[in-house]
Amino acid sequence: MDSTTEGFHKKKFRFAALIVFSVLLIDQSIKIWIKTNMFPGEEFKIFNWFIIHFTENNGMAFGFEFGGTAGKTFLSIFRILASLGIGYYLVSLIKRNAHIGLILCFSLIFAGAIGNIIDSAFYGVIFSDDVNNLAKLFPPEGGYSGFLHGRVVDMLYFPLINSHFPSWFPFVGGEFFQFFRPIFNIADSSITIGVILFILFQKKFSLTEKEIKHAEKEPEESTTA
Repeated sequence: MDSTTEGFHKKKFRFAALIVFSVLLIDQSIKIWIKTNMFPGEEFKIFNWFIIHFTENNGMAFGFEFGGTAGKTFLSIFRILASLGIGYYLVSLIKRNAHIGLILCFSLIFAGAIGNIIDSAFYGVIFSDDVNNLAKLFPPEGGYSGFLHGRVVDMLYFPLINSHFPSWFPFVGGEFFQFFRPIFNIADSSITIGVILFILFQKKFSLTEKEIKHAEKEPEESTTA
């Protein structure tokens, strides 16, 4: 490996580390503030279409639940294994000098996965229960549950559309309709943005830096000829 390639690798590794660190810092700072300053179900409006609403869930992203205590344990272990796989793939992308956009996508996905793993793995151990009181960080009496059984903190709520289905609509005619109903967090957003960017720009991001430079030179060479 020449010094130039090694330099690219170091820059991309620092870039990926910065993305992951930034997402985790923002995600966990907001979650800890929410946990220690709000009760579950409490909310306040930023705008009519943007509400901070504190809720917790035992399951997957965007508040979806997954099968009781056994399901929670399985989901936490699956998250950890999946995150290790994503982290390994991210490192391999950096070593292959992959497109910076591809590294951005998987850095966002990796950071989001780790952010929610921290909640499910450690929050039950480091926070007191918040059913009747504000949660305390590192309470002397211990946390509200064990390792891998913490609840994921969600707070971002965007009820952009509040309406009713038309009366003629099959099965749900006249019923209340809201978009966007799920409540989520910064980690969920990071994963979603990473996936969307990857889908939209997958073809471009699949090129290496060397291939991009070669593609840029081809029009110049044809014009010169």
